[in-house]
Amino acid sequence: MEPGQLREIGADNTLLLVDDDEPFVRRLARAMEKRGFEPLIAQSVAQGRSIVAAKTPAYAVVDLRLEDGNGLDIVEALREKRPEARIIVLTGYGAIATAVAAVKIGATDYLSKPADANDITNTLLANEEVKPPPPDNPMSADRVRWEHIQRVYELCDRNVSETARRLNMHRRTLQRILAKRSPK
Repeated sequence: MEPGQLREIGADNTLLLVDDDEPFVRRLARAMEKRGFEPLIAQSVAQGRSIVAAKTPAYAVVDLRLEDGNGLDIVEALREKRPEARIIVLTGYGAIATAVAAVKIGATDYLSKPADANDITNTLLANEEVKPPPPDNPMSADRVRWEHIQRVYELCDRNVSETARRLNMHRRTLQRILAKRSPK
């Protein structure tokens, strides 16, 4: 982004990171700490709500789907306690309906996974009147398809038959896709 399009982090640099993918949230916390934030990590809706009640961070990055509920509950709780907080909702499911719901409930913006620390920082610190630029390195359509198949496969506890049924795909076709490396 151009200078002047990003605001300063500010004196209160607390950043709540809520995601049930532990390796991802730990990497993101390290990256955001290098960018000047003070990350607080939660891996569930309950942990996120307790951090909001105790600390009320100035920034938040919240995964939409968590094992114990919906990340929008954390967005609501944070918005009630700190209306000026900058909140991003992250999800592996980039659907327009959930994006609209997230913004209506009080999220500043919405990003699809995998989002890197630069995209998150640019979105958190973007001035309201300036739209953030499109990502420098967007995923290819093949990569988006592969990511979606992998997500459904994991949600089905790595059961090929159930994943194929849910994706309305032949089981052997799915097996061939899963055997290949991920596209760039």
